[in-house]
Amino acid sequence: MAARLHALTILAADPVRSAQFWGDLLGWEVDGVTLVPRDGTPFEVHLEPWLEPLVLPTQVHLHLSSNSASQQETVSRALALGASHVDVGQQPDEDHVVLADPDGVPFCVIEEGNSWMAGTPFLGELACDGTRAVGLFWSAAIGWPLVHDEDGETGIQPAGGGPKIAWGGEPLDARVGRNRMHFVLVADDLDADVAHLVELGAREVARSDDGDVEMADPDGSEFHVRG
Repeated sequence: MAARLHALTILAADPVRSAQFWGDLLGWEVDGVTLVPRDGTPFEVHLEPWLEPLVLPTQVHLHLSSNSASQQETVSRALALGASHVDVGQQPDEDHVVLADPDGVPFCVIEEGNSWMAGTPFLGELACDGTRAVGLFWSAAIGWPLVHDEDGETGIQPAGGGPKIAWGGEPLDARVGRNRMHFVLVADDLDADVAHLVELGAREVARSDDGDVEMADPDGSEFHVRG
């Protein structure tokens, strides 16, 4: 039994502007504040309003591959769409380029030839702050096989290929306030799937009248399950 990863939600001060930026950059369809993939990526991206100041580092950030366009081409296009360079503590000799979207949320453009990103789509990875235990939890929770498990770092990927989700292991960054990104799962049987997620190590936080269940994974990061 596994719920399906339906969407990545990004909280933004201006969801419409952020949705347009990410839709243009990724080449996905923009439906209001929802981005619908055109490349077989098995989840959508939803933008929701959030007016609290951005606190770095973020617990989840996006990695864009250079499999179909050069790193410089992607950087130049992102800057033209409204991105900016940002310093999150990266070293001068690192090969990836760190940018921020118009809302200030960081993302990375990975260099050509990066073996970890080989075969991934343009949105190649969701890079997360998290323990090995949480990587194992998410593999079981959404049924994505474990493709990396070494020195506390874990990574998962759909069996047929696609973007990866990876966790960097301990020590974890201090979390201040609400995460700017969280996962949204869709359940075939809401109560049964929530109970299964609890058995795997999550905890239920709250339920809304519309059937949305807020939960926390074993590291305490928020995610939502919907029937």
